[in-house]
Amino acid sequence: MKFSKSVLTFIRREKVFCIAFLAAFCSAFAIPPDGRYLSYIDFRVLFILFSLMLVVQGLRSCGIFDLCAAFLCRHVKNLRSLATVLVFLPFAFSMFITNDVALLTFVPFAIMLLRQAGGSRYLIYVVVLQTVAANLGSMLMPFGNPQNIFLYSKMGLGIWGFIQIVLPFSLLSLLLLLAALLAVPKKNLSREDTKSVSSGIHLRGGFAPLLYIFLFMFSVLAVLKVLPAWLAALFSAVAVFFMQKSLLKKVDYVLLLTFAAFFVFTGNMERLESVKSFLEGAVSGHEFVAGIIASQVISNVPSALLLYPFSTNAKDLLLGVNAGGLGTLVASLASLISYKLYATRDLADGEQSGSGRYVAVFTGVNLLFLLLLVLLWLVKNA
Repeated sequence: MKFSKSVLTFIRREKVFCIAFLAAFCSAFAIPPDGRYLSYIDFRVLFILFSLMLVVQGLRSCGIFDLCAAFLCRHVKNLRSLATVLVFLPFAFSMFITNDVALLTFVPFAIMLLRQAGGSRYLIYVVVLQTVAANLGSMLMPFGNPQNIFLYSKMGLGIWGFIQIVLPFSLLSLLLLLAALLAVPKKNLSREDTKSVSSGIHLRGGFAPLLYIFLFMFSVLAVLKVLPAWLAALFSAVAVFFMQKSLLKKVDYVLLLTFAAFFVFTGNMERLESVKSFLEGAVSGHEFVAGIIASQVISNVPSALLLYPFSTNAKDLLLGVNAGGLGTLVASLASLISYKLYATRDLADGEQSGSGRYVAVFTGVNLLFLLLLVLLWLVKNA
């Protein structure tokens, strides 16, 4: 009985992995396993993901991100300034530590701080903007999110060439976030509202922060193809094993298995001529729209993995799956993280859960941002 409950809990929590595994399993009936299966899997992408997830967990455990956030928030004077800092922390940090880690780090911080500052009324709005900021900020760098890591490894671009593709969308996102923050009033904050932010926040682990910063730069060099990806993964794993082996348990191995399953599925689909021809006809020339639509149903990371083999315009696919992270709650898996953090927070006396209102605000804000990014794409391609 306990086993069956555990299985059901896993299925509910890891729906995307279950879909990927089922798709790979079913495709094996059409293309029986053979020696080519191993060639499907892009081990370079898996090594980079593993390395980055491990090192970022190390940086997070040292309190580096909390310390940066506390320093900035201690210097704000009104509620709008506080909201601006809370929103732009995930926007900026997601470029380097991925959107999901940025939200895991800064959403709980925002919930705590807005309550202290008497801004609970704007909590949903700020958390929603944090989510949008993390999803849009992360698209600027090749290592900002899993779909970028994958597409960057395939596109054969340098880092500046990559940035040039997404920069107009990132700049528009920045302006839209600034405009959205005007809805938060300039309510003055007393010194007591924010001075307690720094209490108990300090760097931990002795020289560990320096080691993790070094390992992070090592991982970035692997993303940029300066160093072999397997070397970055091995070096990070060995260093963390001797420094803080408990972090090895915090790596999202299910995400790595999800990538592997989608690699197998798409590899098999490419070997079925009828399916390959159909998907190439449906995706080729429509990458931006296909990326957005697919993301609304299965989220943007698996959409990138599924659509890339059948696309002829990787640049539009890159923009489509990043813009496609906006929209529904499942369009980006990172969005589910912030929703869960908000829905499971400790409620103050008389406070309502607000889950339904959160989904309504989230959907409205996301669709508006998505519409404006689509308009920018249409203008650029007119």
